Amino acid sequence: MSKGIVKTMKGGDNVEQASLVMTMVMFSSMLWFQGRAGVVTTIDYDRRGLLFDGQPKLLFSGAIHYPRSTPEMWPDLIKKAKDGGLDVIETYVFWNAHEPEQGKYNFEENLDLVKFLNLVDAAGLYVHLRIGPFIEAEWNFGGLPIWLYLQDGADMRTNSTIFMNAMQNFTTKIVQMMKDENMFIWQGGPIIIAQIENEFGAYPNYTSAYAYAMWAAQMAVALNTSVPWTMCKQPDAPDPVINTHNGVTNGNIFQPNAPYKPKMWTELYTGWFQTYGQPKPTRSETNIAFEVARFFINNGTFVNYYMYHGGTNFGRSAGGPFMTTSYDYDAPIDEYGLFNQPKWGHLKGLHQALKLCELALIDGARSDPISLGNHQYALVFSNGTDYCAAFITNLHTKRSCIVEYNGQKYNLPAQSISILIDCKTEVFNTAKVYSQTNTIQMLPALPSSLETVTKDYVPHILGIQSWQWFAELVGEWDQTYTTSTCCSEQIHLTKDTTDYLWYITSINIAEEDVVDANLHLQSVAHAAHIFINEEYTGTAAGDRVNPVIEIDQPVKLKSGQNDIAILSMTVGLQSGVRPGHIQLLGIQGPVTLGGLSVGDLNLTSQSWTYQVGLQGEYLQLFNQNDSNNEIWNSSSLPVNRSLTWYKTTFDAPESKTPLALDLSTMGKGQAWINGKSIGRYWPSRKINGDNCSFSPEANEIEMIQSNVCAESTQRWYHVPLSLIKSTGNLLVLFEEVGGDPTGITLVTRALTAICSRISEDFPAPLESWQANSTLRLPEMRLECSDEQKISSIHFASFGNPRGNCNKFRRGPCHAESSPKIVKEACIGRQNCTVAVTASTFGADPCPDEIKALAVMANCSSNPSSAVS
Repeated sequence: MSKGIVKTMKGGDNVEQASLVMTMVMFSSMLWFQGRAGVVTTIDYDRRGLLFDGQPKLLFSGAIHYPRSTPEMWPDLIKKAKDGGLDVIETYVFWNAHEPEQGKYNFEENLDLVKFLNLVDAAGLYVHLRIGPFIEAEWNFGGLPIWLYLQDGADMRTNSTIFMNAMQNFTTKIVQMMKDENMFIWQGGPIIIAQIENEFGAYPNYTSAYAYAMWAAQMAVALNTSVPWTMCKQPDAPDPVINTHNGVTNGNIFQPNAPYKPKMWTELYTGWFQTYGQPKPTRSETNIAFEVARFFINNGTFVNYYMYHGGTNFGRSAGGPFMTTSYDYDAPIDEYGLFNQPKWGHLKGLHQALKLCELALIDGARSDPISLGNHQYALVFSNGTDYCAAFITNLHTKRSCIVEYNGQKYNLPAQSISILIDCKTEVFNTAKVYSQTNTIQMLPALPSSLETVTKDYVPHILGIQSWQWFAELVGEWDQTYTTSTCCSEQIHLTKDTTDYLWYITSINIAEEDVVDANLHLQSVAHAAHIFINEEYTGTAAGDRVNPVIEIDQPVKLKSGQNDIAILSMTVGLQSGVRPGHIQLLGIQGPVTLGGLSVGDLNLTSQSWTYQVGLQGEYLQLFNQNDSNNEIWNSSSLPVNRSLTWYKTTFDAPESKTPLALDLSTMGKGQAWINGKSIGRYWPSRKINGDNCSFSPEANEIEMIQSNVCAESTQRWYHVPLSLIKSTGNLLVLFEEVGGDPTGITLVTRALTAICSRISEDFPAPLESWQANSTLRLPEMRLECSDEQKISSIHFASFGNPRGNCNKFRRGPCHAESSPKIVKEACIGRQNCTVAVTASTFGADPCPDEIKALAVMANCSSNPSSAVS
């Protein structure tokens, strides 16, 4: 194995080395802690990155979409993003949410864009505003408004005059709003960059719409924002627009289309979206860190994590189609706003380490790769005298190795990068995870009258008095229906104001033809419930990979008139709206009835009735409306009954931690709390046994089978705390196929256990480097959530503990004082720190070995109510 030696110091003595280290630490510390200071008068760019009054910065960004959380959650999400080392918050602007009807705008509640940006501004962070207005984002119809799609000649994302005028009007409105609110950086606000369109160049036929892409760029620049514009996945983005990279990997090899443009990665996926029928995809923090570090040492200047907080698809906002209501995305902050550890902490360490190298990466000369082995090399960034940073890379995907560089040896795990801030001192390795691991569980939410869980406690909706129900009518329920032959397209009739459209017809059957028949049809909607003579007969559903449904449903007919009613449903409109191509939805012909003695009957050409929506939607049964009280039935609660509305009330639980509804006893439908939709539910949709280990659209991402085959795709549904009142909370459900509402439970999402393993040869915490002029010894930091304390120590061993987090066991080398020392330092505290040294534990249990401290602890807001 070859050895790379680089002289980095004058004379190389320890005094000068320490001085250099502290110079770099003080410089980077200033950048890390100051955030934004004063008003930046100009924002520009060159190859080194975005320029703030001429000064380049390395920028870490994270996506937090304001409509996928609540205003009450925003401050905490933004704080956690800043604490995690982000400089920038990225968000799309959601056109169809803000302009649900042409010329009628909504910027209230969780659509209050200005409030969200003001909170980001107050936290001292920057903003990347991705206006789009097409966004995709697994959002309903990619953010495009249905009213525009329904206009004749408005071909989406083409140089249709109707589409371009509407797009320009909305973009102009948003830009002017930002100017009026002093949101741009030159006005003292947080916005440093904006995006127009989204991944347009990723479509195979984009070249045929080249003129549209160029028009979009020119239109945006003409709005005079005085901040740069980006176009992601648009290799021919015209000057001065910056083309950027989106993807799982390959940020290191991506190049902007001009040498004077910065290298930016606007979507680095922290996980992937989940669809009904598929397992939850995940991506390891080590793989992410490796790609980010490799990006920055290959001239990267800006990376955005998509997502940093995914959130929840409230209401009917989920697109796809078939997107789950959860948009967790395996992000560093989970759907409920809790830390996803160790991902959050590991990436924080990466950000701190790279910030320590910021001066070298921005202004230093980069060496040619210095070979350290067949798959190992070093890159050095230095000005030769004042600063030096080295990055040692092991590209082998399976084998770790020890390399010698600059007179020292370094242990490199497989596919990892070690960061040396002075070309000698390792402060971070992308594959060495030292952040604590969190165990988060769904626990019964306790009513205020119950302080602890006893053996007699049965989880239930809190404060429940009784359930009431209402039977949704099958087929026609109002005079608003229309008639024609089969088969009308669904969205043109519903205008996406509802998921539901009834397709209704009838047929007369002679007595001699009363046999077991078969109804055959094709649907390009996403699911369909079939009713024969008002009796539920069956359901058919597609999935994201195969959305077209071939329905062959056995049916029982009677002599005389037989009514056929098909409830066709959408589960989110396509979010990937291709230029000029829209997916048609609804029942498609031919519709045939087979198995009759007279042969197959074609029902397509006969008269069909179309009823838009549900009676319960029209009556707004999900609202607290006293005028509707008389229509609710209070006796003989039906369960496992299709097309049934249910309602009850419950009181707030004692817990202040995030809440969810466990809807595992229900089938498919929608849920509301106090009139607010918490989204579609579909717990009866199981994970497909053929798709339990991969996601077809994200096969580059490291996938882990985090769900067991045949379990519910999504069992728990987020209930934001801001929706909950102390008493009398109204819960309403519309159940489509059948379920048991009495089995619903309200649960709390809580951090219950934490664990960590720190070696004594691990570098000191980076916070210590920034806060003091001397370098500290390694230490373990354990931390429970706010309003929690460390209630017990399940395991503690200083020595050579075996196993992985949550499955630790003692090794042959063990300091007997370990449990006592850790308990004294941690029990009863929200967080604690233990130095990882032999002196901490009174003696060295094995002087000739490098030792580690492993700890597993329990967290509880009320130790007496902990549930195992």
